[in-house]
Amino acid sequence: MDANELRGKSPDELRTELTNLKKEAFNLRFQAATNQLENTARVRTVKRSIARVNTILNEKAAAAVQEA
Repeated sequence: MDANELRGKSPDELRTELTNLKKEAFNLRFQAATNQLENTARVRTVKRSIARVNTILNEKAAAAVQEA
């Protein structure tokens, strides 16, 4: 998912997206451990998406503190 798309979402939507990505990362790790993983590049993509969502959540939290 693109960072610009994520910035347009609310913090609650971002937390939901983060939860879904973490579940997917868990499933991918499980598949890798059992040698059932077909697309190994997906692990990297999901990790980066998790980092991107966390970064944007932190940006929004910092912006909220600045406004208050």
